[in-house]
Amino acid sequence: MDARVEDETFEDWVAEAIDALPDQFRERLGSVAIVIEEWPTQEQLASVGAYGLYGLYSGVPRNRLGADWAQTPSRITIFRGTLERQFRTPEALRAKVIDTVHHEIAHHFGISDERLHELAEERGGR
Repeated sequence: MDARVEDETFEDWVAEAIDALPDQFRERLGSVAIVIEEWPTQEQLASVGAYGLYGLYSGVPRNRLGADWAQTPSRITIFRGTLERQFRTPEALRAKVIDTVHHEIAHHFGISDERLHELAEERGGR
């Protein structure tokens, strides 16, 4: 059984993740769109070589030269269906939604998956 929560609750968790960011990061999100979709498309899965996704960043990371003049605005997509399928309790789902939003925002600032894994190990394997 999937952990299904109200739309408003799920959206509140995304907002909670953004509100928890330090001011210097929250202020630099600029015009990045953060949207919630039910499931990733085959194209989105193929773009990162994955079988499933909790979230996806698309755009020009802030640490790249010319990011301020990118033709396409940055976008973070959070995939509700994938998250609800994997995390069966509201507590676990909330924690992973917040973690996923933070993970994708890190990509917006140019932090790679490899570096995120290193940082997690440094914090105790989280």
